[in-house]
Amino acid sequence: MIYLAESGSTKCDAVFLSDEGEEIKRIRTIGFNPYFHDRHFVAEEIQKVEEIAAMGAKVKQVYFYGAGCSSPELNEEVAIGLKAGFPNAEIFVDHDLRASAYATWNGDPQITCILGTGSNCVYYDGENLVPGNSGYGFIIGDEGSASYIGKRLVRAYLYHQMNETHRREFEQTFQVDKNIIRDNVYAPAGANVFLGSFAPFAHKYLDDAFYYQIVFNGFREFVETQVLPFPESRKVPISFVGSIAHHFEPVLNDVLDFFDLKKGRIIRRPVDGLIDFHRRDRMKLKTS
Repeated sequence: MIYLAESGSTKCDAVFLSDEGEEIKRIRTIGFNPYFHDRHFVAEEIQKVEEIAAMGAKVKQVYFYGAGCSSPELNEEVAIGLKAGFPNAEIFVDHDLRASAYATWNGDPQITCILGTGSNCVYYDGENLVPGNSGYGFIIGDEGSASYIGKRLVRAYLYHQMNETHRREFEQTFQVDKNIIRDNVYAPAGANVFLGSFAPFAHKYLDDAFYYQIVFNGFREFVETQVLPFPESRKVPISFVGSIAHHFEPVLNDVLDFFDLKKGRIIRRPVDGLIDFHRRDRMKLKTS
């Protein structure tokens, strides 16, 4: 049996496959990011998943593609934690950028972007992955992501830039005040997820120019800092994966039009395309 997983910082979509690549069961777990979650956390949480407890010992190979899995040391941290749920498996850990590139691959060179809790970008020509100017986290980077949008909403709330009706709704919806926000933003872990949790508020009021502009500016900054530096950006399709790309697709279309860029695919959950790629070219997943 094979366990194939694509993980952001918040959620992980995974599937159990037979040795022949037939789908057995899909599950969703919390996400694991080695910048915020060490091996002990991963091990503890993975053992709580009912399906993994039932089938994990039968799994021979684990392919885990996760946010923050960007170095051998970080990948090893996740792999050791996963071993608690898959004691008999060979475990491969790699960056979620690779999973996104595989999931959106249509046979031609492309730029693939992640817009979820965080943001990232890569150029993929079918053989080589070339990372962009990304991976600096929510404090410095993550332009256009849920954490970026959430941070702007929090600022608008704290500085009374929202109208008072929206401000009261924001407080009631998320049960926050300035002290709760400060405590969570400056907490040792999870601030990016906390900030990202506010992004649905912008989606709810996207017809309001104030919120539309927050999202548009985030996507514009993302394209300027992460997409346009690729010399290929004017020639190849730009594909996107992630919940933010999916839910805010109309704004994303406007930004791509603004820069006169070619739109590729937009996929909410890359695990579907990843399964297809895995079936077509399983050895590439193992040896890339």
